[in-house]
Amino acid sequence: MKKLAVVTGILLGTLVLLVALAVWMGTQPMVSARAPPVRPAVVDPKILEAHVRMLSQAFHPRDVTHPENLDRAAAYVEGRFKDLGYATSQQTWTYQAATYRNIIAARGDVALPHVVVGAHYDSWHPLPGADDNASGVAALLELAALLKEVPLEGVRLELVAWSLEEPPVFRTEFTGSAIHAKALADRGANVRAALSVETVGYFTDAPDTQHFPVAALNLVYPSTGNFLALVSNTANTALCRRGKAAVMGATDLPVFSFNAPVAIPGIDWSDHRSYWAYGFPAVMVTDSAPNRNPNYHEPTDTPETLDYVRLAKVVHGVFGMVLDLAAAPL
Repeated sequence: MKKLAVVTGILLGTLVLLVALAVWMGTQPMVSARAPPVRPAVVDPKILEAHVRMLSQAFHPRDVTHPENLDRAAAYVEGRFKDLGYATSQQTWTYQAATYRNIIAARGDVALPHVVVGAHYDSWHPLPGADDNASGVAALLELAALLKEVPLEGVRLELVAWSLEEPPVFRTEFTGSAIHAKALADRGANVRAALSVETVGYFTDAPDTQHFPVAALNLVYPSTGNFLALVSNTANTALCRRGKAAVMGATDLPVFSFNAPVAIPGIDWSDHRSYWAYGFPAVMVTDSAPNRNPNYHEPTDTPETLDYVRLAKVVHGVFGMVLDLAAAPL
């Protein structure tokens, strides 16, 4: 009996070590920073806040049952893209007798390798959705401002505001990202990477504010919710490694990355999953949403709860990722 207990203890200890090693590798701890070739202008936190307030208050509610407000939000996004000098287009589709639209700002020939950056502008139920996902759209708009004067030779950039990411449409062919990904696949586009900017405005320095879907993750990740996360499946480990290095080179905001099977809750909880369906490399950029933000999918997800200084750093981090992806293939 004693021998059996010893053997069992050894096996359990070995299992814990293997799990810890797998998780440790998932964070890509040995990644070195890659500085972006261009240092951008400073992103103004007040402008980010203005975007978030517009989306979460002026166009509220912007869920699937209020297509008229989604149209107003889409017009706002398209107007900002046009003001920055981008050529824009729309993708429209029908769901339950209403029309919804993606807004696309593009640069570069369609025959070139594509770098896609997107954020969904709808919210879950008639809720403000400041973090989820007005923060992502605000980041997308100010990323467009940073990139407008930057030469991007040899790639096509597509900045996309997706509609209909939230339930009940989530995981169906009617999500905006699924519409966009299918269109890319249908025209045979070469997609170098797609980045889903999802829920990126909530940061806190309070202890024990970061949680994880699997207990083993507590062994290597911080318990304070003050970092940016890059999340993807195991097929996109190289993209996560490269993205993490680029973010590290572009901002002092802490960044961690995690690649895991989609059986782990949260790995595919955003628009990046639509691009996986067609074999396109894709990753989610996030503050980890319900694993950190107590206001997630609640009426309290309001503009006052977000950290716009650190949201500005997220924009710089994604800027670094785009420039790095534009420079060379994975």
